[in-house]
Amino acid sequence: MGIQSERRDVWLQRRRDSFLIPSPAEDEKKLRAERFSKEGIRTGVKAAAITAVVSAVPTLIAVRKIPWAKANLNHTAQALIISGASIAAYFVTVDKTVLGSARKISRAQFDKTA
Repeated sequence: MGIQSERRDVWLQRRRDSFLIPSPAEDEKKLRAERFSKEGIRTGVKAAAITAVVSAVPTLIAVRKIPWAKANLNHTAQALIISGASIAAYFVTVDKTVLGSARKISRAQFDKTA
């Protein structure tokens, strides 16, 4: 399935020997994208940790106090509830952070040209 290793090596070598030289703007875009993704990951991890605690407390209290939850929510279900909330918070926060940063930069570029 995929690219054969010989063809891949030739393609990568051809790409390295290209006569095209990236502009400084492309390097700046690459660094900016890397910075935005790191910032998004950092905020996503914070949001996931907070969400894990916030969802774990009521879940564990419910399993000990509510008879239906005590009978029907085993350890796997509890873990799925907590991790599902954390994963959702991570991805939503990363997406919002990266898109917000990109929007801010594009707005600044638009204002600069106008």
